Amino acid sequence: MKKRMTETFFRGTGILQNSDMLSESDVLSKEEKKESSERRESDILNERSDEDSGLRCITIIGQVEGHTLLPENQKTTKYEHIIPALVSFEQDKRATGLLVLLNTVGGDVEAGLAIAEMIASLSKPTASLVLGGGHSIGVPLAVSARRSFIVPTATMTIHPARINGTVIGAPQTYLFLERVQKRIVSFIRSHSSVSEKRLLELMMVPDEMATDIGTVLDGRQAVEEGIIDCIGGVKEAMSFLEEEVKRQEKGI
Repeated sequence: MKKRMTETFFRGTGILQNSDMLSESDVLSKEEKKESSERRESDILNERSDEDSGLRCITIIGQVEGHTLLPENQKTTKYEHIIPALVSFEQDKRATGLLVLLNTVGGDVEAGLAIAEMIASLSKPTASLVLGGGHSIGVPLAVSARRSFIVPTATMTIHPARINGTVIGAPQTYLFLERVQKRIVSFIRSHSSVSEKRLLELMMVPDEMATDIGTVLDGRQAVEEGIIDCIGGVKEAMSFLEEEVKRQEKGI
C-alpha cells in the first residue's frame, strides 16, 4: 500500500516514472531536504551583517485600509501590520533610524492618522520619502516624520474630507465631516510649515480637478507650499538619518 501511494504521488507530478525503486522514507527524505534548503535560503536573505547600520525601512503603499477589508486585487497597507512594526522598531535597541517610503492613493482617515501619530511619536530619527504619490491621507503620513522628502516627479493631492457609504442628509453629518477635516488639517499644520489658511485654500480649489475639488501638487510645489521639507531621494533621506543618528548618539 505504501509503495502504491508513492507511485501515485510521483506519477501525478511527472517527476519519476519508475517509482517502484523509491520507498516512502525516500520521498520524505527528499521533501525534508527541500524544506531545509528553503529554510537556509530564507535565513540568508534575512540575515543581517555585523556592520548593520541600524537603519530600518517601512513602506506605505496602495490604499490605507481601515476597519473594512478591501478587495484582494487592491494593494493595501494594513494598520494592524504597521503599528506593531513601529512598536518593535521603538523597542529594538539595534534599530537607530527609520525611513518611511510612501506611494499611496490615501485611504481610511482614522487608520492613516493612527499610523501618522505613531511615526510622529517615535523617539528615534525618522525620515519620509514620497515616491510616485502621497495623496489624501498620505499627506499627514508624509509630514509625520522628523524630516520629509519628495522626488520632483511625485504628486500630492490635497482635498476636503469625504465619506463613503450611506450619507444621512442632516446637519450632524456635515459637522462630523468638519471635525474630521479639522483633525487632518491640525496634524499637517503642526508637522509642517504650511499655514492652516493656505492648506484650506488648497483643499477648496474648484477648477484643478475634473471630478473633485482640491489641488494636485508636484514635488517642487509641495516644498514651495511648506508641506514637505526637501526635494530629495533615497540618498538624501539616508544621509539625513545617518547625521541624526550621530547627533542623537552625541546627545546634541
